[in-house]
Amino acid sequence: MFRIGDRIVHPLHGAGVVEDIVERTIDGETARYYALRPVLGDTQLFIPTDACEKLGIRPVCSRERALQLLEQLDAVGCGEEKGWNQRYRENMMHIRSGDPIEVAQVIKSLAVRERERGLSAGEKKMLVSARQILCSELSCVLDITPQEAETRIDRHLSI
Repeated sequence: MFRIGDRIVHPLHGAGVVEDIVERTIDGETARYYALRPVLGDTQLFIPTDACEKLGIRPVCSRERALQLLEQLDAVGCGEEKGWNQRYRENMMHIRSGDPIEVAQVIKSLAVRERERGLSAGEKKMLVSARQILCSELSCVLDITPQEAETRIDRHLSI
């Protein structure tokens, strides 16, 4: 169970801070929710406390793990050449895993593909989203701006 002030990561929305734990009644069902303020954006997410494991919600990584992750980014490989549908499904699977290395793999493979051939609108949106997810966690853990995190990612991914 997370507490107010904890920094956590939602696989599809990135890192944020638990601002509150609230009870809400929806369709006659009362449940407890974490009120999460993402690092990027002006939204607030309400995550059911009993669904965190199923959704892949986890604490942000340690500072040491974040620095290690940045060093490992050069070695991240690009995805194989596949059809658009299969690439999209696999990339979403990597993003949903919540693993920062898998998110970095999506970023690298889409960035390389964009440079070489261009991306569809859906893949462009996925690239932006994956970058935000990784940048939000690194900025949260390393106490840097999201822009600084993005610069570090680009430098280490050799894109």
